[in-house]
Amino acid sequence: MNPLACIFQSTFALSSRLWQIASARRWLSCRMAASFLLLLAGLSAQAEQMQKLGEYEVHYVVVPTSFFNPAIADRYDIVRGKDRALMNLSILNADQVPVTAQVEGTMTNLLGQQQQLEFTEVREGSAVYYLAPIKHTDRETLRFSIRIAVPGDTPHELKFQQQMYWDGR
Repeated sequence: MNPLACIFQSTFALSSRLWQIASARRWLSCRMAASFLLLLAGLSAQAEQMQKLGEYEVHYVVVPTSFFNPAIADRYDIVRGKDRALMNLSILNADQVPVTAQVEGTMTNLLGQQQQLEFTEVREGSAVYYLAPIKHTDRETLRFSIRIAVPGDTPHELKFQQQMYWDGR
């Protein structure tokens, strides 16, 4: 075989292998992100709640963080624990299109102890949602009050209460 052809063939094989590895890493990364979204969607299908506030639908769910795969939790900086949960909130307009908003809120236990919720906006493709970590005790009832201000509209108040449990995982 011609030495130049041998070098070309070896280089082509190496670059092809590197492309396969890079593609596999991109696929794994996309797969992990998709797994995270599917987990939230799957949990949403079971436990999602929705309230209509003006012309907007506000979808929300509170999920124990122990449900998350450790790799997914690390990727999204989610602290896992039996006493931890994550609130996921999204706002859709009348056309079912996600909208951005200023989201802030509090949670209050039955003793009147109040804690500020720290929401983080997450954008993935056309999806926009807001995540807030929650720390709670076992069998604690929490009352949530969330102020949602969509630009150009009057602020709305989302209120709900939820019983929280420690997960045995």
